[in-house]
Amino acid sequence: MNGLNEIRPGESRVAVPPSGDAEVWFIGTIHTPWPTPRDCPRRGDYLAGPLCRIEVFSPWDKALAGLERHSHLQILYWMNQARRDLVIQNPRHTGSLSGTFSLRSPNRPNPIASSLVVLERVDGNMLYVRGLDCVEGTPLIDIKPETCPHDGAAKVREA
Repeated sequence: MNGLNEIRPGESRVAVPPSGDAEVWFIGTIHTPWPTPRDCPRRGDYLAGPLCRIEVFSPWDKALAGLERHSHLQILYWMNQARRDLVIQNPRHTGSLSGTFSLRSPNRPNPIASSLVVLERVDGNMLYVRGLDCVEGTPLIDIKPETCPHDGAAKVREA
């Protein structure tokens, strides 16, 4: 096997359940400059990262009302290209094996990711943000305002 389906030395996988326990509605699509998981940064940079676009689908776009009052957002998304069967992983082929829940790897039973981003602007159903670390076309799960008093990102935005 190669690419996203490869099993690295020492890794362990399990059979995944035939069906899920809940429903998730994708409320939009995330647009980034990274075409593949290997191109993505390991963690987004909300001060110097590239401007990315989040498209919110109708009827969920109505829920964006008032969002422009917030400087920071938590973006929840579904890493649709991630493996869901790995329980032991060999990150970066280092030989140092770790359980999935002790890693920030996208490969997990429920590939839900979260990024803290800086909101640059809202334009209709589009959000322009910095700080994402996912591939182009990643499904959007949710958007939440975030208070981030520990840094000067909001002040940088206004400068």
